[in-house]
Amino acid sequence: MTTLTQSPVTTETIQTFRDAFENDASAKVAQNAVTMNTIDDIALVRDVVQSTDFTFSTHLDDWKVTNQKKSGRCWLFAALNMLRVPAMEKMNVKAFEFSQNWAMFWDKFERANWFLQHIIETADRPVDDRTVAFLLNDPIGDGGQWNMFVNMVKKHGLVPKTAMPETESSSCTMKMNMILKWKLRDGAMRCRECVGDVEAVRKDVLSGIWRILCIHLGTPPQTFNWQWKDKDKKFHDKGEMTPIEFANEYIETPLDEYVCVVNDPRDSSPLMKTYTVECLGNVVGGELVKYLNIDTDSMKTLTKNMLEDDKPVWMGCDVGKMFRRDIGIWDAALFDFDGVYGTSLGLTKAERLEYHQTLMTHAMLFTGVDVEDGVPVKWRVENSWGDEHVGEKGFHAMNDSWFDEYMFEVAIEKKYLSDEMLAAWDEEPAVLPPWDPMGALANG
Repeated sequence: MTTLTQSPVTTETIQTFRDAFENDASAKVAQNAVTMNTIDDIALVRDVVQSTDFTFSTHLDDWKVTNQKKSGRCWLFAALNMLRVPAMEKMNVKAFEFSQNWAMFWDKFERANWFLQHIIETADRPVDDRTVAFLLNDPIGDGGQWNMFVNMVKKHGLVPKTAMPETESSSCTMKMNMILKWKLRDGAMRCRECVGDVEAVRKDVLSGIWRILCIHLGTPPQTFNWQWKDKDKKFHDKGEMTPIEFANEYIETPLDEYVCVVNDPRDSSPLMKTYTVECLGNVVGGELVKYLNIDTDSMKTLTKNMLEDDKPVWMGCDVGKMFRRDIGIWDAALFDFDGVYGTSLGLTKAERLEYHQTLMTHAMLFTGVDVEDGVPVKWRVENSWGDEHVGEKGFHAMNDSWFDEYMFEVAIEKKYLSDEMLAAWDEEPAVLPPWDPMGALANG
């Protein structure tokens, strides 16, 4: 066994650092500034702000943003926001929202069963096995992936927001999630220790989950009456509809024709290969969460082509990096942290993934692109954080430099993929471990 040399911090070392800081005029100025202001205020690069406007050569949105409030439902909001665009056109209305509460109810109920399925399948492993520990760490968060959304819609359909409106808990999920996790961890213990009919235990746990969800979110309707008045003040009455009937009637987007492409530059993830993440999903027996890894320029081209065909694009990114929420700008050089701190922070995109400095944290919708000489220079983004103090009434400008560094995933119609991409898509995916950062959007 190799003995490592220990290197405690000495008094002399601390004094060296102290003297260097005290004798550095720029460090003292930075200290004075940051102790009285936020680091973002001090490090903000004004030239980037002044050179970024909100005009785009392709600009799709003429609607208001939605608001996920204190919940992690971004992936559901982004997907439903994408589907509502053709739905509004079909209904001839200016404003419409599918029920995000409905979508979350069914995702959480199905995900509870998904969790129990994996707990039962790993019951022969010790409780501190890394996969079991990963499952128990966050058995039912708010996050999710594109394929998980498709699974939920195909099985349960959709309803208008009026048929299952928001509740306190749908807009602020922390307390509800706390109870759900408690129930599921208790269920996990019961399933792992069961020596009889484990399926009876699973059913009993799911019964409790159903009651908790209904109490917090309301009971999902089996049918509802659908009527509305359009922009021309014409009244429409579709009568009684089921959620599946409503989805079939108003989803104009070919969900089965969409695939997820990602940019993962790690050496361990070769390009033009498909991947899935172990234990990632929500509907048992549903569609596999699957990605095709491509280079960033190809991802940009696919996204641009869809936008120029008037189709918003669902995407996943690391939202908080180099982003100013109130101004509504993303840029890879938006903050000069190195200059303020006088030390290099470093790491490439691949290294940030490997060393836990970046991962997918948020899903939104591309609704525009600014193209110069055929090349994208800026992207318009619809967020789901409301329209107050958030960019341009909830919409943001993403400079292309940020796309390179912090964009990870887009959902693209198959017809936009090259023949080489389609051939790669049909290959059997490599399986990444449950904790791989490519599955992070579904956590939390």
